[in-house]
Amino acid sequence: MTVRVAILSDVHGNLEALTAVRAALKKERPDHVVIAGDHVLNGPDPSGVVDALRDMEASGATIIQGNTDVAVADFDYSAANPSFSDGVPEIFRAAAEWAHDELGDERVAWLRRLPSERRLMLDDTMLLACHASPGSQTQGFDMQLDPSVAFERLSKTDARLIACGHTHLPEIRDLGWKMIINDGSAGYVFDGDPTASWALVQVTGTEVSAEIMRTEFDTMAVANAISARGLAGDVYRAATVRTGKNVR
Repeated sequence: MTVRVAILSDVHGNLEALTAVRAALKKERPDHVVIAGDHVLNGPDPSGVVDALRDMEASGATIIQGNTDVAVADFDYSAANPSFSDGVPEIFRAAAEWAHDELGDERVAWLRRLPSERRLMLDDTMLLACHASPGSQTQGFDMQLDPSVAFERLSKTDARLIACGHTHLPEIRDLGWKMIINDGSAGYVFDGDPTASWALVQVTGTEVSAEIMRTEFDTMAVANAISARGLAGDVYRAATVRTGKNVR
């Protein structure tokens, strides 16, 4: 029996991109959909994204919380980014507060109740959905990460498949005994390809394969909507969506 799982994350308030990915998912018809956090910060339509995600959840999607969701829901900035213990950049604070206000109490309550991790059993293969790495919403599998540190983070779960995001850089790292599936970002990617990235995993018995998928969306419309909002830092956020590169 073959089981197919779609993995996406880091939508970051980009409803245009999420809508495009949902259309692609309807064509692929995976057995499971996993959405690995960072849903609302930075983009122009956090409320629309939450409403779409809740619709997907009602249809069976597994959804977890990311580090920036903690910032938006509860303003716990040090939990969202440990480096903020020395002070929260005003650009980040303003975007989090704006998204919180846009969402309203009921949507914020939904964001707040999301778990930090979920596990799926795909026949005899365990998949862990986490935002950054097992047990952490902030310590990710960066491409330049020291192998010993990566091994330490991998050892925190028995799952063979680790579905994550956080870095905004899509990557599939097959280590044999475990596979890291970083879908990149379905709304705010950093690898220079201004499309929504997500992953499609196929499990057949003990055999596992995964690939990164790319879905086009109207980047100019999203960039213009961010620019029109007028928050501090929006010129950089708009440029990031437009170019697919992390512009600061």
